[in-house]
Amino acid sequence: MSVILQTQKLRVEYRTRELRQPVKVALAGLDLEVRAGEIFGFLGPNGAGKTTTMNVLLGFIPPTSGAASLFGIDVRQPIARQRIGYLPEMTYYYKFLSAEELLRFYAKIFGLARAEADRRIDQLLKLVELESARKRPIKSYSKGMQQRVGLAQALINNPDLLILDEPTSGLDPLGRMKVREIIQRLKNEGKTVFFSSHELGEVESICDRVAIVHQGDLKAVGTVAEISVGHPNLEQAFLKIVGFQSSLAS
Repeated sequence: MSVILQTQKLRVEYRTRELRQPVKVALAGLDLEVRAGEIFGFLGPNGAGKTTTMNVLLGFIPPTSGAASLFGIDVRQPIARQRIGYLPEMTYYYKFLSAEELLRFYAKIFGLARAEADRRIDQLLKLVELESARKRPIKSYSKGMQQRVGLAQALINNPDLLILDEPTSGLDPLGRMKVREIIQRLKNEGKTVFFSSHELGEVESICDRVAIVHQGDLKAVGTVAEISVGHPNLEQAFLKIVGFQSSLAS
């Protein structure tokens, strides 16, 4: 399978206002490859560098050094992002709009013709199971419904790569299950999904491969089975890899 997302020695430094600590290293030389058609889980504790990596890929911040590319094109070139969809962890939409109105707004941004926009909107509302609520204002939606309409807007341009930042954050078990099902359907359609998550159980159930980052460094990458060798599950392997020490006595 071809590599469609790649970072090479990717380093990101931030200036801080703290005395004697003028530079914070968010990424310390990340080498990562995501292949076409796979579901790739990007794991790490808070502050590990996950969101920074996504921000570089999306062109929101420049790397200090190293390189990142999408579909073989440097991420600093806007054309690199024409084939991706993005769902941030914290979504905000004009909640007086309905799901249909929101998707039509994004369809216009991408320059879709009216007939194509109508077809995509119908298709996506069916995919995220919001057909019956398409005319209702988003402010009346549950958290899970809002997350699913967010997935729909990320897909309006029919991207080949979907980048999701904590797509099930704050959802109840039913909401998480529905998002997992949507991600699996996207894989079945040939899409590539790159997402960060703290829900290790769902990562274990749907990801083809995972990477674990900690303090800006890549600590492990491979299939769930490969990373979990010698541990009962991915969660225990993750805790070992990031050096978690429980304060509770056994």
